[in-house]
Amino acid sequence: MMNLMEDEVFRAFSTYAAVVVVKMMLMSMLTAAFRFSRGAFANEEDVAIKPPEERKKMLRTDPGVERVRRCHLNDLENIVPFVALGLLYSLSGPELSCALLHFRLFVGSRIFHTVSYVCTLPQPCRALSYLLGWFTNLSMAYRLMSSYMAL
Repeated sequence: MMNLMEDEVFRAFSTYAAVVVVKMMLMSMLTAAFRFSRGAFANEEDVAIKPPEERKKMLRTDPGVERVRRCHLNDLENIVPFVALGLLYSLSGPELSCALLHFRLFVGSRIFHTVSYVCTLPQPCRALSYLLGWFTNLSMAYRLMSSYMAL
């Protein structure tokens, strides 16, 4: 069996998957930064060292924190399928140019989705970037299924 890291498609997938996974991980840090900067915490233990009157003020939801959290949740709903589908797709022997198109479209759509979500760009920016990533995943799934249905 060929060493996977010698396969150009698999190396490309690994790189692009790492980019979106790190981006998704950074969203948790961004959520924490928003929580601290806005003094809005979700759990009592997060503010346990504060005086009681200050605790009540800090146990609240904040629209900015919730916006970043929703963006992070959207990443989880979309990046996990990309990693699974992209791995299977990269192992199915696609043309490098076609695979790169899929990987780049997905990564670009997720980065733009995050920028449009966090910076509150007007719709349809976020919706279009979401749909581009979703259809990219669907395209990889279709190519996988159609290539194996022909067997």
